[in-house]
Amino acid sequence: MNDPLPLAVADMLALAFFLLVWIAYAFAVEGKMFGRVSLTQAMNGQREVWMQTMARRDLRMIDTGIMAGLQQGTAFFASSTLIALGGCFALLGASDRVLTVLSDLPHFSPPARGVVELKTVGLIILFAYAFFKFGWSYRLFNYCSILIGAVPIIRDEPGHAAETEVAVQRAARMNVLGGKHFNAGLRGVFFSIAYLGWFIGPEVLVLTTLLLIVVLGRRQFFSAARQAVMDPQPLFRRGQERVDAAGEPVAEETDPLTDRHGGGLQ
Repeated sequence: MNDPLPLAVADMLALAFFLLVWIAYAFAVEGKMFGRVSLTQAMNGQREVWMQTMARRDLRMIDTGIMAGLQQGTAFFASSTLIALGGCFALLGASDRVLTVLSDLPHFSPPARGVVELKTVGLIILFAYAFFKFGWSYRLFNYCSILIGAVPIIRDEPGHAAETEVAVQRAARMNVLGGKHFNAGLRGVFFSIAYLGWFIGPEVLVLTTLLLIVVLGRRQFFSAARQAVMDPQPLFRRGQERVDAAGEPVAEETDPLTDRHGGGLQ
């Protein structure tokens, strides 16, 4: 006789809600649900602008330095998810300790050991998904570095501009793809934090998922970072007082060679 499913109906509903929110958020960020441009979409446009600007540079050490930074950040998160995977496997062998901790929580009845182990396997799947996304992103950024090296310098020759444009678009698409998979891995890490609430109970999983989506949604659609990318206005306008990062007024600098009315050279 087969054993009944260890998860309760409330757990299955909470898990379905968690996955539905994850998928909906991924579609929203990519512009497939709302008309409002997300921060990720705006930065994808800046990636294309970067490749266009790169093609006009004779020396591309700046571009290779940026690519190295992208790869280092991706490698850091890939290594972090591997460490988290190791911790999850260690957690499988310490289910009794987890149950002891959960039993000390007020107004909470600890689940069966099999349920805890099943939830731990789900956490392993989340981190494994994130690791493969980061690993593939690292590879794509490596390919993008090669494509950047293959972009010819723009010259005023017949037919050369079209050849350069094709190479630029190729590098830009690879860069956007690398960023897409990196963001997918980062979402996996973020949602794994909300997933931890499931160890306490299905209601907590729903609550942590809602809190996470509010934070992530604000950053993608209503944050100062998005405004900085989307707003074409300068940081300060003529007639407004300049301030530094701490909000203190910054004195206007004058050029003694051109400021004739301020005591400069005549």
